Amino acid sequence: MAISAKDVSELRKSTGAGMMDCKKALEESGGDLEGALDYLRKKGQKVAAKRADREANEGVVVALVEGNKGALLALSCETDFVAKNEDFVKLAEQIAKDAVSKGLTTKEEVTAMEFDGSTVAEKLVERTGTIGEKIEVADFQTVEGEQLSSYIHAGSKIGVLVSYKDGGKDDAPQFFRGVAMHIAAMSPKILTPDEFDADFVAKETESLQGQIKVENEDRARLGKPLKNVPQYASRKQLTPEVMAQAEEAIKAELKAEGKPEKIWDKIVPGKLERFVADNTLLDQEKCLLSQFYALDDSKTVEAAVTEFADGAEVVAFKRVAVGG
Repeated sequence: MAISAKDVSELRKSTGAGMMDCKKALEESGGDLEGALDYLRKKGQKVAAKRADREANEGVVVALVEGNKGALLALSCETDFVAKNEDFVKLAEQIAKDAVSKGLTTKEEVTAMEFDGSTVAEKLVERTGTIGEKIEVADFQTVEGEQLSSYIHAGSKIGVLVSYKDGGKDDAPQFFRGVAMHIAAMSPKILTPDEFDADFVAKETESLQGQIKVENEDRARLGKPLKNVPQYASRKQLTPEVMAQAEEAIKAELKAEGKPEKIWDKIVPGKLERFVADNTLLDQEKCLLSQFYALDDSKTVEAAVTEFADGAEVVAFKRVAVGG
């Protein structure tokens, strides 16, 4: 039987499949729309099964802010060609919009969400059949707050959401967009060292010390200056007792050097700052507020926020990326 262009167009609109795939599906089903949908679904299942072990390291991240709720969704695929396709981006945006409207908070909930007459998982299988690539929801993160800033970076492969307090400044959206840019570039994992588990910090400290000791062996062979091997790796370890001991050690050093005691108050604060910097390398790697600010590396993100306005604060953040 003849397949009308109208039927092909309607099937394409409901499935996102290509024109030739839709025509073939209608031909195979004798013009029956439900049969054509079943044909495309089964085709997608076969292709998806064949490509299940493939790496889906390309894709797109979309950000959505509605009222006091924000979401980041990463939809992954196999090639940059598909990731840049307008229909693929629209699909990611629609999934994110529906997920936010339903109050979903996890990737698993999004994958199981009812979407356009089926589930998101089933819909992605259908798309796999039409484009021939593995497609999946790679990540979904949400943030709530009265003030939210979103940022999409690097060809839509990295997205950031920041919940903040503006400190009463009119230019806060611009400033916290800069913070979001920093997060996109520097990949912090948590907001403050308080979120670290003590066992994790202990293991990371031992690992960091070992790495520097090995590096120093190479430096010694090459006649290069040795790096300081820190006692600690996080502020979580810098208790009042530790700081008091550090201050006493600094004063003892100044005394041994013959520095007059009357000028110690001018020297000790700077040396204590150096002690903290040398012994918080884990924080500087993984904690947003402890990192040196990408837009002004003379200060930490925490210092930059404090200097921006009294009462300004980063409340929470999420970073989502495709391809790692």
